[in-house]
Amino acid sequence: MHFPYEAQELSPTLAKRWEQYVSRRDRPRDLEEGLWRRTQDPRNTAESGWTGPEDGRRRILHYRYRYDTKRTGGGTVLTVPELYVFHSASYPEAELAHHFDRVRKALADGGWQPGQRGLWRRGDLECTVMPHRVHPQDELAARTLPAGYESLDVTITSAGHIPALHDQNMPWKVMAAGMRIKEERGNPTLIPDLSMIADFLPFQVEVGCGMSVEAGVPPLHRLHEVYRVTDMSDHRFVLSPGEDTFLPEILGAPESKMPELTEMTRACLQAEPTIGHRTLRGLADAGHLVGPVITNNFDGLMARAGLDEHYVRRYHEQIPDVPFLPGAKSLLVIGSHADRRRVQARARERGMKVFFLDPEGFEQGSVFHPYLVEGARDEDFMCRREATPALLELAAHLDVKVPPAA
Repeated sequence: MHFPYEAQELSPTLAKRWEQYVSRRDRPRDLEEGLWRRTQDPRNTAESGWTGPEDGRRRILHYRYRYDTKRTGGGTVLTVPELYVFHSASYPEAELAHHFDRVRKALADGGWQPGQRGLWRRGDLECTVMPHRVHPQDELAARTLPAGYESLDVTITSAGHIPALHDQNMPWKVMAAGMRIKEERGNPTLIPDLSMIADFLPFQVEVGCGMSVEAGVPPLHRLHEVYRVTDMSDHRFVLSPGEDTFLPEILGAPESKMPELTEMTRACLQAEPTIGHRTLRGLADAGHLVGPVITNNFDGLMARAGLDEHYVRRYHEQIPDVPFLPGAKSLLVIGSHADRRRVQARARERGMKVFFLDPEGFEQGSVFHPYLVEGARDEDFMCRREATPALLELAAHLDVKVPPAA
């Protein structure tokens, strides 16, 4: 396994797109990062399988990949020069022993060479395996697991890459912030279209992953599959060594796993802004949409459509600042299932009317699965439509022209 890892050969169009994409200074766009902490708790019984005080299983996964490009004889290649993956599992002693056995087997199957102090090497990859009877981060936080629990930390990096201490501590900082409690669903007023927002202009917009999925970017649950975070068949947390196949996959055959790990960034680079993105641009050009697009999406599609973005998916800030404009009278929320950054809550506090544009479900095959917006309130409005046709209707209602594709 060699680094920089070559993720994809880029066409001249994609190479130019990458240079334009990473040159924006609003955030480090050459970085892909994800973090999940899954714990058993009486407040998440349905997802975690918690049944009593003896259930305290925990799984943490944090990854950071740095991307770059390099010139080759045949053109330009998208590369990963720096890789960091941290996996921490805490289980009852017998389960942890089984988990440790699977890690050791994966290291052997993958041809890793042992070094000192739990360090293993395979080409340009390094892996550190550290068991803990009591995890030092739990000691530091005065946090206790049920009796008989042990932990195993596995850290995988590209050779010579030492993540900043701030990044290494990030999962534990998120852990200390506590579990997010789901909001109580209210009874929003159902509306057939967005024409009512014309009474609350100008509006600001918060965009979730729905519009990106329309553009060909994989949905968030694809990352849950790749990193074995959630069992997509029943939406329960993966909290048992028998179900957690991530480490056996990446340690046993890293060359086979890397295409999956780089799938999201490659898809974001290849995706094109849709007519829905361009419709938002038209609404902004007409002065009806004001302020930057508030988003958790890291695909950059809004920026490529000519809109400013305000990125709120930040692990170091639980509640990041949001640039609400004094004259904005409403907030349109497109395809965002939960108010994790309290964007909608703060809009209501400012007296803004909140509109949701969300089908509140998704299709798998021919079956529609309801997936309700978590925090919609009684005073909000809900339009259960796909984003693009509803936005096009709004533009027509406001006599706004949609810019052509670039």
